[in-house]
Amino acid sequence: MLKSEFRKANTKMVKMKRLYKIFAGLCLGMLGLCMVSGCSGKTVPEENKKTEDRSEQKETDGADWKTAEETPYGKYPELVTYTLGQMSGANNSNLPEGDTYEDNAYTRYLRKMLNIQNDSIYMEAEDKYDDFINVLVKDRTLPDILVLSDREMLKELVENDLVEDLTEVFENCTTERIKAMYDSYGGELLEACTFDGRLMAIPETVIDHGPRLMWLRKDWMDALGLEEPETLEDAFRIIETFVENRMGAQAGEDPIGLVCDPSLIGTTSSNYSVEPVFQYYGAEPRKWIEKNGEIMYGSLTNETQQGIYRLRQLYFRGILDQDFALRTQNNIRELVVEGRCGAFFGLWWAPNNPLMDVYESDPSAQWEPYYFESSKSVHTYSSFRDSKFVVVRKGYDHPEIAAKIISVLFDYTRYEAGDADEVNAYFALNVDPTARPLVINVDYNEATYTVTKDIRKALEGKREWDSLSAIEKSYCNACRNYLNGNDISGEDWAAYKSRISAVGLLVDSSYQPPKREYLKEIDSEPPQNLQNLETDAFIKMIVGKEPMAYFDVFVQQWYQQGGEELMERIRGELD
Repeated sequence: MLKSEFRKANTKMVKMKRLYKIFAGLCLGMLGLCMVSGCSGKTVPEENKKTEDRSEQKETDGADWKTAEETPYGKYPELVTYTLGQMSGANNSNLPEGDTYEDNAYTRYLRKMLNIQNDSIYMEAEDKYDDFINVLVKDRTLPDILVLSDREMLKELVENDLVEDLTEVFENCTTERIKAMYDSYGGELLEACTFDGRLMAIPETVIDHGPRLMWLRKDWMDALGLEEPETLEDAFRIIETFVENRMGAQAGEDPIGLVCDPSLIGTTSSNYSVEPVFQYYGAEPRKWIEKNGEIMYGSLTNETQQGIYRLRQLYFRGILDQDFALRTQNNIRELVVEGRCGAFFGLWWAPNNPLMDVYESDPSAQWEPYYFESSKSVHTYSSFRDSKFVVVRKGYDHPEIAAKIISVLFDYTRYEAGDADEVNAYFALNVDPTARPLVINVDYNEATYTVTKDIRKALEGKREWDSLSAIEKSYCNACRNYLNGNDISGEDWAAYKSRISAVGLLVDSSYQPPKREYLKEIDSEPPQNLQNLETDAFIKMIVGKEPMAYFDVFVQQWYQQGGEELMERIRGELD
């Protein structure tokens, strides 16, 4: 028989079998109806059957909704959408081409896992975000979910009954691992969001960024025959030599030494500030400290005056950027990326930003980190001025979504999922955290250092691959590419220089994150007029517009313009 004839015969046989099944099904159906009606010839009304089906489906859907609303990973039976207040990062938060804030690895995975979708209708750049949120709060036009970076704003929202109580949400819809992450910081982190015994927001965990490292152009050092620095003064002499040899300067331009943000003291997550110069003398400006058994504002101490004098000396030696008082963060970044300076103080992740851009444009520019440990420790108090808080609009139907997102993104995708490679690849690709639906991070207190220790062991063959978390695997792959020279990308270089070179310095130095003791009231932050007074006075002394004796004038003015009242309130809080 020909193949075509066989196919025809086979098709005919299949059709006959289907007809037989349909006929048999009809017969069985009639028999079933006869049994239900007692063979009286009466049938069950179709309406009753539909009602029963709807009732059963409703019970099933109800159970599914309940599971979704009361568990970390329960999936909603229907798509749930939520409006979102979100920061936008530079360069589309470095998302891969084609990805958006509503459609990226994070949002796609959350939709797959939980059946939820964000609608980021409230979007603003990070540097303007707080002002934007102030407008929303005053107009009472809050999105369903919102990230705040101001605890005073959180207090205002709570006092005006504008946000949901998240006590049960946190208990039911965060995993045990997420709860353990928060526990690793002690109880004060969650207490900062607790009002009258109720949790009104979920805070970002304050993962330690470590001390500022000195980042230097190693290729310039090699070209000038300079040895690597062992002390902070060694580093300053190297920068002085850079300036004397006009490194990075074009004809007609002045060479630039140590670039420095005009605020001098940065936040816990900013580059270009000069804390190590102050810390060398045991000073902690812009922080509340304990001295001689009494709380003090760190900017008013003799040690801080010594730090200012040292910066003054660096300025007149040409080591400190002569135009530092006029710089902005973006301007400083341009100087680094364009190769016009060879030194700055930065955190361990500086290879991700700004140095990855340097590597991609000029791979011959070799930036290396150096850590100069301070021998003087000061008891400091922390505030929540750099912290973020997730709140849910009062009246939103699914407040648990906030906790579920945290559980999925910061637990499941990192430790359990076998299908979250795209999500975890974002870390090695240097995608900015602003790409996440919630612009926060949640992890253990010493996660930065633990990850580096684990990666090192894996690279040395002392730890099994399967024992690594998904983030560690992502970084480890990037580091292997860098070490093996396999088509090295900027992301591979940044992963190695940040995780192995920079954090490795801190691990080898046995650096320990300081224990945090919080001032409960965010009002411990000096008002803007006092901050401006301080910055202006420090700059005037550094550049020589005022003598060092002006420090006493500054202290007196600080007390007179509101500092005395602030000091009394802070001391009263600790009594």
